[in-house]
Amino acid sequence: MNYSITHRTLYEYAAPVTVSHHVTRLEPLTSSRQACEKFSLKIFPEPTLRKSRQDYFGNRLCFFSIQEIHNQLEIITHSRVAVTGRRLPAAEATPPWEQVVNLFRDPVSPEVVEPYQYVFDSPQVRASFELADYALASFAPQTPLLAGAADLTRRIFTDFKFDPRATTVATPLEEVWQNRRGVCQDFAHLGIACLRSLGLPARYVSGYLRTRPPAGQPRLVGADASHAWFRIFCPGTGWVDFDPTNNVQPAEEHIILAYGRDFDDVSPVAGILTGGGNHIVRVSVDVEEV
Repeated sequence: MNYSITHRTLYEYAAPVTVSHHVTRLEPLTSSRQACEKFSLKIFPEPTLRKSRQDYFGNRLCFFSIQEIHNQLEIITHSRVAVTGRRLPAAEATPPWEQVVNLFRDPVSPEVVEPYQYVFDSPQVRASFELADYALASFAPQTPLLAGAADLTRRIFTDFKFDPRATTVATPLEEVWQNRRGVCQDFAHLGIACLRSLGLPARYVSGYLRTRPPAGQPRLVGADASHAWFRIFCPGTGWVDFDPTNNVQPAEEHIILAYGRDFDDVSPVAGILTGGGNHIVRVSVDVEEV
C-alpha cells in the first residue's frame, strides 16, 4: 500500500514566546516492510537553527530553535510511504513463552542483546506482580509466545474502554489500570508492562492508522489518527506488532513513525520555551491511499 500523509500540529500560546527549542520525531521509518520515499518538514515561524540526526533507537529527529517573539507554532509534514505485508509464522508454531523468558536471564547470549534492553522498566512503564497475574491469564504454561500475545491483546481490547477524555500524556499507568479506560498510548503501555512483568521484551511503537469512514459517508480530510501499539520479540521471527486498541495485528494500514521503550522515547513533538503561558494544541492527520 502507498500512502500520502499530512500531519499538522498547531500550538497557540496565551502569551508571547520569546525563545523556544524543540525536537520532532515525525519522519516515518524505513525498514524491511516500510519505505519512506519522500518527506518534508515545514516550521512556522522559520527556525533560526535547525538540524537533523538519528537517535539511539534509529528514529529520525529534527532539532530546531526559534529565537523571535511568536504567539503560535505550526509544524507541517508531508510524507510518501510504501507499506508491504509480512508473512508471520502460525502463532501456535512459535516457542513456548517460558523458553523465551529463559533467553533473557543472565548471562544473555549476544544474539539477543538488542531486545534484552526492552525487558526492563522505563520512565512510563513499570512491571508489577499485579500486571504479571493479569498477563498469566493469557500465558498458561507452555503457551506459544505469539498465541499468548494475541490473547493478551484481545483481553485489553475487551477489558478496557477507549475514552479520550479519561487520560492525558502524563496519566500514570497505575491510574489507567485502576479506571480501566484510556487511549491507544495507555493500552500500548499496558501491554508492554504486562509482558515485561513476565520477563518478556516488548517495545512501544508510534505511527499512523489509516481509518475508513462508515459505509455511505464521505472520507473527512484530517480525520485520520496518530496511533500507538506494541511489539514483542519472538526468537526466529524478530519483532511482531500487536494493536490492543483495535485488537488486530498491524499490517498494511499501520504506518510506523518511531519506536522506543515507551512514549517518552517517541514523542512526536517535544520542547522547552520561555513565555507562552497556557497553550492550546491542535493536531490534524490525513492518511490518503495513493
